Parts: sequence; C-alpha cells; structure tokens
Amino acid sequence: MEMRLEVVQVPVADVDRSKSFYVEKLGFVLDHDVEHIPGMRVVQLTPPGSAASIVIGTGMTSMPPGSLEGLQLVVLDIDAVRAELQERGAGISDVQDMGGVKFAFLSDPDGNRWVIQGATPPEIKGAHLDPAAS
Repeated sequence: MEMRLEVVQVPVADVDRSKSFYVEKLGFVLDHDVEHIPGMRVVQLTPPGSAASIVIGTGMTSMPPGSLEGLQLVVLDIDAVRAELQERGAGISDVQDMGGVKFAFLSDPDGNRWVIQGATPPEIKGAHLDPAAS
C-alpha cells in the first residue's frame, strides 16, 4: 500500500487576500484558481520545492478561518529563508534554536499558524534515533 499526503486545506475568510499572501509573501506557486461548481472556489498553492500543496477557497471546509496550526515547512538554510520572508513582509519570528533544531514561526492573515523548520543536522538526527543516546 502507498499513501501520499498531497493537499491540505487551510481555512481562510478572504480567499483573494490569502491567495495574495501565500503567493507574494511566502512565494508559493499558484497551481490553479477555479470554481468547479457554484459556491465552491478551489485555489491550490504549492510551496517552492514541495510535493505537497495547500488549498484555500470557499465551500470546502467547516473549519473556522485561522484554526489551522502547526503545518511545517522544512528548509535547508533557515536563516536565509527567514531573511527572504522578512524582506517580503511575511511577519516571521526570530529563529529559535530548540536543542540543535532551529525554528521560526509565522501566521497568515487569518491567523493560521505555520512553522519554518531548519533541516535537522545529521548529528542531532542520529542522536534522536539512537536509543542509547537517551
């Protein structure tokens, strides 16, 4: 059996405002913006380099806007990505080192909360996988 997580719905109040944020501030690629049936608008956006996408729109979810929390985008160079997102006006936090793994945090216009995670260094990853290291 094979399963791939490819699309996650993100609940938003204003589709156009959110679409603009994800494209202009975060650099996501706009895959499509369609209304398949009246009242159901589907806007699919993909983070650069990602195999998974997000979907925002209307008529798709009962989650309240801003209720999504903790989606993580993993990056190789968190300091460079943070600097670019800050320059784009994304409103990202300072980088925090949490035991060798670095994180930064941001929210979209509705308050959906995202985590930017720096790639885990091999020595930290190995220590987390080695039961003798505990």
